[in-house]
Amino acid sequence: MAARKSRTAAFLTALGTTRGVYEVLRSRAPGEPARWRRSNYAGRTVDLYAGPATVLGAAAGSAPVGARGAVALAVLAAGACGAYDDRAGVGDPRRGFAAHLGALRHGEVTTGAVKLLGIGAAALAAGALLKERAVDRLLAGVVIAGGAHCVNLLDVRPGRACVGVLALGAPGLLREGTAGALAAVPVGAAAAVVGADLGERTMLGDAGAHALGAALGAAVVAGNGRAGLAVHALGVIAGTAYGDRVGRR
Repeated sequence: MAARKSRTAAFLTALGTTRGVYEVLRSRAPGEPARWRRSNYAGRTVDLYAGPATVLGAAAGSAPVGARGAVALAVLAAGACGAYDDRAGVGDPRRGFAAHLGALRHGEVTTGAVKLLGIGAAALAAGALLKERAVDRLLAGVVIAGGAHCVNLLDVRPGRACVGVLALGAPGLLREGTAGALAAVPVGAAAAVVGADLGERTMLGDAGAHALGAALGAAVVAGNGRAGLAVHALGVIAGTAYGDRVGRR
């Protein structure tokens, strides 16, 4: 009963906060309206309100259940790095880690490099708070950072990242304890905006996609021991490598 209440509370907190922030931004977003608008893959104008809404929703939902604030840390850091790329990386044609790391080797710090290093550092810090042994902490960091980047790779068509998070997070709702409650966080946040995303009224952007992915990765970490972490780490590394290769085509 307590586990069910924890899952429900996490889901409703993430859902309610995300939806509330989204509606507030729709009515009175700060700054010029143009800064919140983007053209999607089909050339339609959509807003970016779902990004900060899901970041804050996932952080709020995870705060009561994330060990020592570890999950909220990972979510907020991933969202902040993504938001920076949403603002400063507009128009940069470079795609994939290889391109951004290549620029870094030549002394240019791209927004992609900031995301890679920033999210990686935050994920390792969160992993250190969630696990006790050094190997487990490293694997946890890889899973959280990899989850953030993999969900971002899905965000190339309306609703795809949100639907992916719902599909990947739903099985975790069957788990007991912290793992189940943490799985409810990205599911709740994604559920709050999936309709608007599918309807091409809004998009997650890098901010929302990275935050949801980090929350999803943290739920995986909470529900797995070393063997499970190793399998998931290999999975996200393979997924990221494939996405990086496809993105360069």
